[in-house]
Amino acid sequence: MAKKLIVTGSMGLIGSEVAEYFLEKGWEVHGIDNNQRAIFFGLQGDNSSNKDRLAKYGSAYKLYTHIDIRDRQAILDIIPQIQPDAIVHTAAQPSHDRAASIPFEDFDTNAVGTFNLLESLRRYSTGIPFVHLSTNKVYGDAPNNIKMKELETRFDYDDANYEHGIAESFSIDQSKHSLFGASKVSADISVQEYGRYFNMPTACLRGGCLTGPNHAGVELHGFLSYLIKCNIEEREYSVFGYKGKQVRDNIHSYDVARFIEEFIQAPRVAEVYNIGGGKENSVSILEAFDLIAKISGKPMKYKYVAENRIGDHICYYSDLRKMKEHYPNWDITKSLEDVFHDIYNRYMEA
Repeated sequence: MAKKLIVTGSMGLIGSEVAEYFLEKGWEVHGIDNNQRAIFFGLQGDNSSNKDRLAKYGSAYKLYTHIDIRDRQAILDIIPQIQPDAIVHTAAQPSHDRAASIPFEDFDTNAVGTFNLLESLRRYSTGIPFVHLSTNKVYGDAPNNIKMKELETRFDYDDANYEHGIAESFSIDQSKHSLFGASKVSADISVQEYGRYFNMPTACLRGGCLTGPNHAGVELHGFLSYLIKCNIEEREYSVFGYKGKQVRDNIHSYDVARFIEEFIQAPRVAEVYNIGGGKENSVSILEAFDLIAKISGKPMKYKYVAENRIGDHICYYSDLRKMKEHYPNWDITKSLEDVFHDIYNRYMEA
């Protein structure tokens, strides 16, 4: 009998990648997704094309569009009904800009929805792996307090303690997070606490820029996908502050799915991992402009807005050493150039 996986947000970037990855491995996947992203971001944020992509797996993929993770009773009912072997929780309100205008929806989705899943799972079984897609925004703007150096096209850390990037021991306290960051902190801590208090195998994956060809990127969320889309369509991209030298590390959704498989195969209790592209896959906005222009042959059109986004990171890339130590079979397989080409090619095929 095939193993069963519940994936919340299964029409999203990471959710659909995880669903397809495990379907290819012979699992039965139960996706929970009511396409709330289209409500948060409008038609440009609609993920329904990923539903069509997964339809080719037939009865092995079951999609529950009528269930909202904020509906406590529905979640209490669905987990024992499905009897999963693992849960991957990717559903979220993902934008720190958008959260300020929809604070109740943001908190109810990110914090309460996660708590509903954890308690429902605990009541069913405390031995089933639960993987939560958290965010580097749980660190707030504290990374901006690290000594920086300004280079020609980017900012970088000027402190030997951060040579490899931000580690999981970095403080999440006493910094500005945005309301989105605060709701994700609540979820993150809840996932850890259910692990520690009830001895449940849980993991918080604090993502850098998770990206890939199936991302419905919009200005408020999906930096790289949206940037590449703007270049292809010759639309003006807005750069918010820091001279366009702010740095992010980018990890392909396929490599995220691969790590989730490693964790499910050998789960640990209440773990936290900073999952991103690391220093090698880091890029500033200015550097991203140059890279996509070389691929598309089109110069980037952009305007500069001097005021940075509230709580935005000047420089952030993940220290991947803990992940590689715990799971030595895992590493980044998709380079930064691979990521750009995959996103570009998908847009050109559309």
